[in-house]
Amino acid sequence: MTVVDDQEAPPPAGPPPRLLELGLRVAGGVVVVVAGVLTGVLELLLATVRVGGHLIGVSVLLAVGANIALSWFAYETVGRRWAVALPAVPWFALMALAAVRTSEGDLLLAGDNWVGLAMIVVGAMTFAVMGFRQILAPPHPLGG
Repeated sequence: MTVVDDQEAPPPAGPPPRLLELGLRVAGGVVVVVAGVLTGVLELLLATVRVGGHLIGVSVLLAVGANIALSWFAYETVGRRWAVALPAVPWFALMALAAVRTSEGDLLLAGDNWVGLAMIVVGAMTFAVMGFRQILAPPHPLGG
């Protein structure tokens, strides 16, 4: 005959689940901010790419794709509707700094570069559309 005591299972070792979830959300937010800066730099570098002496719009396509992916990833990892601003703010700041001439006369985005101007407009519109979609979307399962 066996006797089984009604014992509760010991609590799992490690940090509490809520603390772990918060840590993952913060880490996801940091990753998205850094990725926003990195994609902005890559887009600026590709804005002057020429093939056969003509500008090609590869950075415009990259701006659309990267900004959609960053907006989606920000929302999924942070779990808040405002998370789309995490990659957008550093991206906008980088584009604004690239359009200002330095004291040495250097300029990353010139006014006569149609690719750079299209990249700024299309990238900003992409973030705006993704933000608007978040406003209309049902609440995230993680909250927010």
